[in-house]
Amino acid sequence: MQIVNKSFDWNGFLKTEYSQVYYQKISDLVDLAYTLHEIYPPKPLILNAFELCPFNGLKVVIIGQDPYHKAGQACGLSFSVPNGVAVPPSLKNIFKELSSDLPGFTTPNSGNLEAWAKQGVLLLNSVLTVQAGIAGSHKNFGWQRFTDAVINKLSKQKEHLVFLLWGNYAASKASLIDNHKHLILTAAHPSPLARGAFFGCKHFSKTNNYLSANGKQPIDWHLI
Repeated sequence: MQIVNKSFDWNGFLKTEYSQVYYQKISDLVDLAYTLHEIYPPKPLILNAFELCPFNGLKVVIIGQDPYHKAGQACGLSFSVPNGVAVPPSLKNIFKELSSDLPGFTTPNSGNLEAWAKQGVLLLNSVLTVQAGIAGSHKNFGWQRFTDAVINKLSKQKEHLVFLLWGNYAASKASLIDNHKHLILTAAHPSPLARGAFFGCKHFSKTNNYLSANGKQPIDWHLI
């Protein structure tokens, strides 16, 4: 089964990728994996980042690595979890930075970031599926070719986007982006393993300042 999303605008943008042999191979590998193992996110949510983020209103791209691999966490949006699921450590640190960076930000009880996506924040993992309990288990499926193509095409076809690259893996994607047309912000990963190096990056206020300076509505990062 070919894995495509339902958004007409995104499908128009991505149709050249969907039609390529490499993408059909990814689809076949994913289909087989879902029949053999417990795979996250649920299959209808694999391309959820595109479903929820309006193509024409795209403003920000936040790049993650691969989906959460524990039951109930992965929802097709990088760093996000569904309502009712405990907020993961990296997302807790994102909320801490928001509290420091933006006056009046109140830390939410939920880690659901759909409100960001609907405002034009593409929460894109580089690898879009994972086997339960095994981080990075689908890193050889070929997803990176697809998501790298997305990043590169967005860089070429859009203007004045903000790319938030947290950690060395995400920062490696900077070479795909035209830094004369877009703002690239890099920082340590928000994971506790980075020992707090993420804190103080002020990426959220910097993002909004850039958007405002380029005639775009800032992101309302508040989730309450």
